[in-house]
Amino acid sequence: MARRTRRALRVITADDLRRFVVPSDPNIDPTGERVVWTAKSADRPGSSRTELWIAGVTGSSAGRRITRGPRDRSPRWSATGSQLAFVREETKGKPQLVLATLTGLKLGTPTPLTRLAAGTIGDVRWSPRGDEIAFAFRETMEQLTTDAAKARESLGASTPPLIVDDSWYRLDGDGVFGSARFSLCIVHIATRRVRTIDLGDTMGTFSFSWSSDGASIVAAVNRSPRAIFEPWNSQLVVVNARTGASRVIQGLPVGPKSAPAFCPDGSMVAFAGRRGRTDSYATTNLGLFVHDLRSKKTRDVLASTDYCLMSPTLSDCAESGFGAWFRWMPDSESLIMRIGWHGSGLLVSAGARKGAVVSHTLPEADHIPASLATNGSRIALVRSAPTEPPEVCVADISGREFAVRQLSQHNSALCDELDLAAPVSAWAKARDGTAVQYWIMRPPAAARAGRRTPAVLEVHGGPHAQYGFTFFHEFQLLAANGYTVAYGNPRGSKGYGVAFCSAIHGSWGGKDWMDVQAITRALQRDPQVDRTRIGIMGGSYGGYMTLWAVGHSKDYCGAISDRCVSNIVSHCGNSDYPNVPGIYWKGAAYSDPSAMWKSSPLRAFSKARTPMLLIHSEGDLRCNIEQSEQIHAALCAQSVPVRFVRYPRETSHGMSRAGPPDLRIHRLNEIVSWWQRVFQLKPTTSRRQRVP
Repeated sequence: MARRTRRALRVITADDLRRFVVPSDPNIDPTGERVVWTAKSADRPGSSRTELWIAGVTGSSAGRRITRGPRDRSPRWSATGSQLAFVREETKGKPQLVLATLTGLKLGTPTPLTRLAAGTIGDVRWSPRGDEIAFAFRETMEQLTTDAAKARESLGASTPPLIVDDSWYRLDGDGVFGSARFSLCIVHIATRRVRTIDLGDTMGTFSFSWSSDGASIVAAVNRSPRAIFEPWNSQLVVVNARTGASRVIQGLPVGPKSAPAFCPDGSMVAFAGRRGRTDSYATTNLGLFVHDLRSKKTRDVLASTDYCLMSPTLSDCAESGFGAWFRWMPDSESLIMRIGWHGSGLLVSAGARKGAVVSHTLPEADHIPASLATNGSRIALVRSAPTEPPEVCVADISGREFAVRQLSQHNSALCDELDLAAPVSAWAKARDGTAVQYWIMRPPAAARAGRRTPAVLEVHGGPHAQYGFTFFHEFQLLAANGYTVAYGNPRGSKGYGVAFCSAIHGSWGGKDWMDVQAITRALQRDPQVDRTRIGIMGGSYGGYMTLWAVGHSKDYCGAISDRCVSNIVSHCGNSDYPNVPGIYWKGAAYSDPSAMWKSSPLRAFSKARTPMLLIHSEGDLRCNIEQSEQIHAALCAQSVPVRFVRYPRETSHGMSRAGPPDLRIHRLNEIVSWWQRVFQLKPTTSRRQRVP
C-alpha cells in the first residue's frame, strides 16, 4: 500500500528470502484499537522464528515486537482486552498455552496456563466470559516423541515399527500421528485446571466456537468410523461447556461442514459447507449456510452468486490456507466473509436471512482476514499485492467501500531497495471460446529497453485454487533474471464460478490443457517474447500439468516439475488423503483405474523429449516422491536430459513456501540455474542498477 520511491535499485535475489517477514493471524482487540500478530522470519539457515508483534490502530507506529519466540503464535485477546493468551513452544514438540497482561502496547511477563504432554495445539478460543479458554490438543504417540527417540539412542535401540489401525494416520506438514486425534480441551484461567470434552470425532479435524454467553460450544465433527471416506457425514453438535453433554443439531443438509459459529443472539448457527455426498475438497462452491435453530430452515447466503468460500490466492510469501473465513456482525443480521474472484481476495458481506452479496474491498490485491472486533468496527487482515509483500492492515467497517490501512512495515525497507516487476492482467481465448485470465510479468530492465526475452509459464497447484494479485518471490526472481513470466488460471481454478472449476472434475489434461495452450499461444504471439525459448514449470498440480505439456507438445524448450503428480493411479493410494472411490475420479485405482490412467501424464511419456528439472521432497506426504521417481526413470530410459533434486524427509509438500530458509534458497537457485542452462543466459548479479 505504501508508495515506493524510484532511486538506485537492485534486482531481487534468492537470498532476499532471508529478509522477508511473513505476518499472519492478526488479532484485533474487542474494542478495535490494537492488533497483535505473528511474524515469521528466517532465524538460522535451517530454521525460522515466529514472534508476536503489536500495533495501535491509530497513530504512526509500525508496530513493535512483544515476544522473541522462537516459536510463539496464535495470539488471542481476552473479552476485556486486558490479557493475551498465546501458544509458546520453547521446547520443540511441547507447546503450551501462556497468559500475559497487556497495558497499552506493553506485554507483561507471560505465565504458563498449561503443562501439556508432548503434542500439538490447534485452534485457541477464549470464552466470552473471560474465565476459560478452549483449544484443540493432540497428544503425540509416545514412540514418536523426541524424548523417546533420545532414550532409544542412549540404549542403542532401533526405531520401533508404527502399527497402523486407522485409515487416517498422517497429514502433510503435520507428519505421522498414527491413531492419535485432536480433543477439545478447556483450561480454567483461575485454577489452571484442564478438562477434556469427548466430541466423538473420529477424524480429529473438528472446528468449533463458543456461544455468546459462554455456556456452550458448537463444533463440526465427523463421528463415522470411516470418516476419511465419508466426509459428507459431518454433523454440528452443541456441547455444554461445563458438563460435556452434547446434542446434534437436527435438520441440516447432508454434506461436509466446517467452521460453525453461533450468531450473537444465539438464534442461528452459520457454517461453511456443501450439499450432498461430496468431498471436503471439491469443484463445487463452498457455501455459507445459516441454520435457524427455531424454524429448522437452512439457507446458503451465497446461493444467488457463483462465489466460493474456499478460493485461496497462492503465494510463496504469505500464510494462506484453504479454509473458509467468515464472521457474524454484532446485530446477528449479516455476515462478512472472504471470497476469491478473478485473482483477487475480497471482503464481502451478505444478510443472514435475505439480501444481496456486497463487495467492500478493491480488487487487484489479496485480503486475508483473521479477526473482527467484538464491536464490529474493524477487521484485522493481511494484505498483499504483486509488488507489495504481505503486511498487517485493518479495514474500517464503514460505508460500502472499507478503508484499508496498513499497520506493519516488516518488508518496506527491503522493497525500497528492489526493482520489482509489475504484472499486467490479460485474457486469452481457448479453442472452445473460453476466456482464460493470465498475468504477464516483464523483466524490469528488458521491459524498459523493449528487448525480446525468453519466457517461463508457471502453472499453479491445487488445482482448485487461483493465482492472482499477490506477491510471489519466485516470479519476481525469474523476472529479475531476464525472463518474461506468465501465470494464469486455467479451468479447474477457483475464482471464476462453479462451471469453470468443475470443467476438469475427474478429467485432468483436457480443458485445463486447452487453456494452458491458449496462454502459450499468447506468449508465442507476444512481440517481446522469443517464441523459440519458452519454458513451463509448476508445483503439485502445476507439476502435473508441466508433465502433461511436455508429453503432448513440443512448444517448450525446457521444463521444471516440482512435487508433481505423474501417475494418478498410484497417487490415489499413497497420498495422505486417500481417494474416495467414485467421488472425484470415476472408479477406483484397485478396480477400475481407466479414467485415472487416461489423465496420467506418465501414459504419454514415450513422446517426452523436453529437458527437465525434477524437484521433490522425500517427506512429501501429499504427492509421494515416487511420482517424480517414475518420471525420472522414464526420462533416463529414453536418454532425455534430466536433473533430479531430492530434498530430505524433514521437508514436506509445502517446502517452497514454508520449508527451511536454506533449502528454499537452494531450490530457487536450482530453478534459476536450470533456466540459465536451458536458455543459455548469463546469471544476473545483485549489483545495484540506476533506474531511469
